[in-house]
Amino acid sequence: MLNIKLNKLNNIKQDFTIKDLENISGIKAHTIRIWEKRYNLLSPKRSETNIRYYTSEDLTKLLNIVLLNNNEFKISKIAAMSDEEITLQSRELAFKTAINDEAINSFKVSMFQFDKVLFNNTYNTLLHKKTFRDIFKNVFIPFLEHIGLLWHTETLLPAHEHFISNLIAQKIQINTEKLQFNIISTNKTYVLFLPDNEIHELGLLYLNYELVLRGFHTIYLGQSLPLANLNYFLQGDREICFITSLTIQPYDDKIEKYFYNINELMTNNNHKFIAVGRKVQKVKHLDLSSNITMYDSISDLLKVL
Repeated sequence: MLNIKLNKLNNIKQDFTIKDLENISGIKAHTIRIWEKRYNLLSPKRSETNIRYYTSEDLTKLLNIVLLNNNEFKISKIAAMSDEEITLQSRELAFKTAINDEAINSFKVSMFQFDKVLFNNTYNTLLHKKTFRDIFKNVFIPFLEHIGLLWHTETLLPAHEHFISNLIAQKIQINTEKLQFNIISTNKTYVLFLPDNEIHELGLLYLNYELVLRGFHTIYLGQSLPLANLNYFLQGDREICFITSLTIQPYDDKIEKYFYNINELMTNNNHKFIAVGRKVQKVKHLDLSSNITMYDSISDLLKVL
């Protein structure tokens, strides 16, 4: 049933090279080949041009093998298991443990197999032993950083990232909702948004959670907001602090103009504007209003809030 559903999705990567497997699993290609020849753990197929490739099932099996091997299962013992036993043992282990590396490995499996049940069970297991903040900082962030590396190696497709990002976003939103009565009396409001065509919002969602946790009043506007919309918030009496996160947008040839527009927006008022993300390095040299502050990462911003 799962394979039928996957095949109906567009652009889902089904075939992987041994380099893909190395990038995703962290196991060297040389070691993977040894496991193939000595233990027959994987059986790569060959294309019409005789090029070796692996299926999504091979990838999942390898990740399960790595999970077991990292938890004192010898390769020889794993090799003696059937594919079904490897799957069952690894899933049981993932559900029982809350070790960061193993959780990250389980999240990889859930991402490539579009397995929401595995994701939620792994997350809930972590939640029994860690706070949500610990999970995000020590598990989700390293996991998302690894996803970023997979993008550069062209191992990951948008469908994989969208699936896992949406699941993580749901967890952030659920934990933020639990804090709805945590707002303290203050005249300051944080307005959070992403620039036009920017859709990478996990960092901003988490920042919103941290602000609400601290008792601040926030207005979360989300993805792809035209800058002109911010004028509405400048008309009231409340002190406003805008926060935006720049991952992809604006593109390098437009980012200076974007910040000059921000500068014009923030001129002649006492409101604040905070920009975070890797793109701010492109504009730190600009002569902008003192109301505008930049941080390389959300972690850097949280240190001063």
